[in-house]
Amino acid sequence: MRHVIALDVGGTGMKAALVGADGTLLYEARRPTGRDRGPDAVVESILDFAADLRTHGATRFGEPAAAAGVAVPGIVDAERGIAVYAANLGWSDVPLRDLLSTRLEGVPVALGHDVRTGGLAEGRIGAGKGADRFLFVPLGTGIAGAIGIGGAIEPGAHGSAGEIGHIVVRPGGPPCGCGQRGCLERLASASAVSKAWAEASGDPQADAADCAKAVESGDPRARKVWQDAVDALADGLLTALTLLDPHTLIIGGGLAEAGETLFTPLRAAVAARVVQFQTLPDIVPAALGDTAGCLGAGLLAWDLVDRRTGDRNTDPTTDPTEVAT
Repeated sequence: MRHVIALDVGGTGMKAALVGADGTLLYEARRPTGRDRGPDAVVESILDFAADLRTHGATRFGEPAAAAGVAVPGIVDAERGIAVYAANLGWSDVPLRDLLSTRLEGVPVALGHDVRTGGLAEGRIGAGKGADRFLFVPLGTGIAGAIGIGGAIEPGAHGSAGEIGHIVVRPGGPPCGCGQRGCLERLASASAVSKAWAEASGDPQADAADCAKAVESGDPRARKVWQDAVDALADGLLTALTLLDPHTLIIGGGLAEAGETLFTPLRAAVAARVVQFQTLPDIVPAALGDTAGCLGAGLLAWDLVDRRTGDRNTDPTTDPTEVAT
């Protein structure tokens, strides 16, 4: 059976799958990255995991994987196949595509940025399916974005398109690691809400999920923290909507797990900011959760097969809900 390897590398763990040509998940597995052992160990863990997936696929399905897709965090040069920099993994200028292809005995490899790869999956088979223009914004430790156009993700001229988290929404605001002050991710990410609520509540262990629960119970301190974050997010999104004019705005990440506690005020805040010449997009929660990166990596791999052979006769954009392990 034809299949590809899909691998999503995170800061602490890796999610992987073997994916059939129709998008079916044929096998799933997870492993730690081993980042506590240093960047070289992380790379070796990725290579070992991929090799084990290749062996499993060849044994179970009678042929090696047709390709592999790998999503990694940080700065990625997808054209050259280089993982340029990732602070949370400690690596720089890792020729990951070539290393993987060598370990996989010549299997072609596609390398992608984790957020853009997750956005690819959300756009084709998730919450943005059917929308030819969408923006995917995960709200996690930071805030990033993926711009979807015609079934593909726009990387930008230098591979950094969609970095909405570094739009300045509060000039002179809190300092950001990028060197600016008042960036969106310093005010509206899950980590920003966690920090603000820990300070407001006096509980250093409180996080964004606790804040959402307090909002639902009517705590005025939590409502203030939450609304400040929503307002900042709406300001940042308005800039993106003005530039991109998407049909659909997909919000994911940890903060989106608050459901309508987030989406009801957010839709209202964005609607209040849209002016006459603008069209309010659908604002919807992401559909694929933490599997988006892995599913997107599978799509990258099948896209690579398409470009190399042009002979795939099944559609990879179906809903991959059938799972075999």
